Amino acid sequence: MLKVSELMRIRVYLPKKGASGNPKELPEKDLQQLGVVHQAVFAPEGDRVVGMLVKRPDVAGMVKREDAFVALDSVVAGDLGLVVSRTEAAMDAGAIERLSLNWDACVLWVGMDAKTTDGKELGWVSDVEFNAKTGEVKAFYVGDGSVAKSLVGNVVIPADLFVGYANGYMLVKPEAASLELDGGLAAKAGEGYARAKQSGKVAVEKGARGVGRMIGKAKKHAGGSPRGMFGAFMDEYRKASK
Repeated sequence: MLKVSELMRIRVYLPKKGASGNPKELPEKDLQQLGVVHQAVFAPEGDRVVGMLVKRPDVAGMVKREDAFVALDSVVAGDLGLVVSRTEAAMDAGAIERLSLNWDACVLWVGMDAKTTDGKELGWVSDVEFNAKTGEVKAFYVGDGSVAKSLVGNVVIPADLFVGYANGYMLVKPEAASLELDGGLAAKAGEGYARAKQSGKVAVEKGARGVGRMIGKAKKHAGGSPRGMFGAFMDEYRKASK
């Protein structure tokens, strides 16, 4: 299983015209960079990753370019990052048509508020665990933010408690409200954390909050990508997608 957080900022490459051979084994000279991943896209039903939004480099460092949509089933793990492996219908409108997606109803879960069907707010979606080959969601991680995550932990909501999307919220079954935090420092303190949260003394980072929503209502969000260490992710991606 992989997490959406492990996918973020991974570089995506296109084979250059005339390049031949297995896409995941192509040398750097036969690749051109498309951009970096900055969001995972879920099917309208919300229970499956169908692809990713890739932020493309600005033209001449100034002119913003639209994100590219790359289908999950159209990438393989190469030495430098993810490589687009299909020659047709791997990206954008072609991929959307091939996958028969209602694009405006596709969902960006990370950053979306979550609540139970009986109205109890749980926080917001900080991560999603999924099958790298099929895209099937295994669990949602719900917390208060990136700072609080290390202090408090997340509530891990298994896919069988997931209900769907409505009015800007991810909806889950009422049983999710009774799930325990998965770790963190304050989570282990039990009542101490509960008192701190109730009194508003827990530090919360909400910079990503509000990013999650339906594609049709989404705003474009930029994301930098330092050249970097993604070896562990790529190894895991290769194993999980076999």
